[in-house]
Amino acid sequence: MNHGVVVAILIVCFVVIAVLAFFVVRMRRSQRLRTRFGPEYDRVVSEAGGVREAEGVLEFREKRRERFSIRPLPPADRTTYRAKWDDVQSRFVDDPKQAVGIADQLVNEVMRARGYPMSDFDQRAADISVDHPVVVENYRAAHNIALRHDRGQADTEDLRRAMVHYRALFEDLLDDRHITRKGA
Repeated sequence: MNHGVVVAILIVCFVVIAVLAFFVVRMRRSQRLRTRFGPEYDRVVSEAGGVREAEGVLEFREKRRERFSIRPLPPADRTTYRAKWDDVQSRFVDDPKQAVGIADQLVNEVMRARGYPMSDFDQRAADISVDHPVVVENYRAAHNIALRHDRGQADTEDLRRAMVHYRALFEDLLDDRHITRKGA
């Protein structure tokens, strides 16, 4: 075989290996993000208009989240927050509208106590999606119902669903297992 043919074959082999490696890395990245974000992955893909764009958004969220100092709640604080939640739920019977507003405030209070930054709603939802990807959609749904309520477009059943959604996130926020540690 002539030297030029051998070099060409080696170059082609190198290119094929490089292309395969690229696709394997992309598949692993996608699988890691899909596993980490669960249903949030699909929502972001749909919203971003493509997998590559969505994965960039999700990786940005992870990097932003790494800068936060998310901490567990001391047992006494968890007990206090649970008592506050029980109070909010009992208020629902007599004043569902007020109870939903208080539930929203209580969820925000727990987020703040855990160390999440309290910027606008969309950013808060994006931030908690890294640690709470399954229930972040509950937060969005509850928030949307609260906004509809402010416009007079939500009935008592809607408000009940908002409370259920807020409760799911509230319970998840109290659970320390969702703290992502650096290097873990």
